[in-house]
Amino acid sequence: MTDSEIEITAGLVHELLREQHPDLAGLAVREVVGGWGNQMWRLGDDLVVRVPRTADAPELLRKEQRWLPVLAPRLPLPVPRPVRIGEPSARFPKPWTVMTWVSGAPLDHSSISRGEHAAGALAGFLKALHVAAPEDAPIMADRGDHPRKCTPGFDHFFDAVVPDDLADGVRAVWDDAVAAPEWEGPPVWVHGDLHPANVVVSDGTLAGVIDFDAIFAGDPAWDLAAAWIVLPDGAAAPFFAAYGQADEGTIRRARGLAALKSLFLMAMGQAGDRGLPGGKPAWGPAGRAALERVLRGDSK
Repeated sequence: MTDSEIEITAGLVHELLREQHPDLAGLAVREVVGGWGNQMWRLGDDLVVRVPRTADAPELLRKEQRWLPVLAPRLPLPVPRPVRIGEPSARFPKPWTVMTWVSGAPLDHSSISRGEHAAGALAGFLKALHVAAPEDAPIMADRGDHPRKCTPGFDHFFDAVVPDDLADGVRAVWDDAVAAPEWEGPPVWVHGDLHPANVVVSDGTLAGVIDFDAIFAGDPAWDLAAAWIVLPDGAAAPFFAAYGQADEGTIRRARGLAALKSLFLMAMGQAGDRGLPGGKPAWGPAGRAALERVLRGDSK
């Protein structure tokens, strides 16, 4: 159920398409497992319908609709592109969208075996994305700034899930990130939510990036944390070498943010193990593995 208690079914998706985009209504519709703020439905072979199911999802969906057409043409990896916009109606009171489908398997259901290739692909993608954002670019209240402003969140997840054998090391990484200098460059475009469910893998390497609803202008360290969150063992060093524009302070902030994101993944994994709503059982082991990579700190 959405927060408005309207059940999102294949039948509803067909009705919305017939009402607003009848030329697409004959394509097969099938549910995509996963998603957070949006429920997704494959539409034929090449498209996907994203339907909001949480209170803040419509605003984030509008953000994707506004900015992905601007960003996608210059990005070297496949990303979803909005092709149709669905408006609120009597059948469903929120906006929705039809986007291109990015082929491959999400990393939380797959693995990267070609680590150095994936490192180069991710570095090239982020170099293309991390350009100065315009003045009207969106910002996020809970991310995009210096890690020290996220200390309450870090402490929450640290107290909830940090393994005893890693606690001292994790705290040291976070304290170092908090002590790192501020980002001194202009706010750049940042994906903001790079984790195993939001990158797509094919043939053992990175093949696409999805879910841009968090996109904002801010500190690139928020994306560079993916060197440890997304990439496998030993890939952080070739990633930073290929990216080539991260100073020591940025890497320190990125490593601390990677520790925070690892703890978040572990918390979501624990929630999934307990059968709680929104829990993701596969994220727990991914978070633990990422945290161990963070502590090894192989960025050079």
